[in-house]
Amino acid sequence: MGFALSELQLTSPAFGQGDPIPTLYTGEGDDVSPPLSWRDAPEGTRSFAVICHDPDAPLVSGHGTYGFVHWVLYNIPGSVSSLEKGSTDYTVGRNDFGNSGYGGPMPPQGHGEHYYYFWLLALDNDAPLEEGLTLWELLARVEPTLKGMNRLVGRYRRD
Repeated sequence: MGFALSELQLTSPAFGQGDPIPTLYTGEGDDVSPPLSWRDAPEGTRSFAVICHDPDAPLVSGHGTYGFVHWVLYNIPGSVSSLEKGSTDYTVGRNDFGNSGYGGPMPPQGHGEHYYYFWLLALDNDAPLEEGLTLWELLARVEPTLKGMNRLVGRYRRD
């Protein structure tokens, strides 16, 4: 399928599409992941992955990646349709803070507003992936099994 948007819908009761992300879910707050829910998964979905990426971060790596990865979560069963606030369930990957799990938005002081893309990937494979994958490693592994994807975008600015 490749990476293209689908009918899959991702929402959060914490913030709407294009809205500010509440401080609770940032590095200046409790630094916990927001609650997420989804619907309209493509037929044949067997698992999900969730990613949070800040493409506005002024970072480019030597191997062509860009932005800052805040969260990589995968091996979410296809029967699941939501994550609770601060969820620690399922398999965590490595974020760009160098940690496992969620690290909330926290753009550099005075850098202005950043947009945070919470991506949901629907996969037609439920073979378990090992813990600690980076975003780019995960994407390389799941691309052949991708059934659909969509995103929820929030904003955050440090004053």
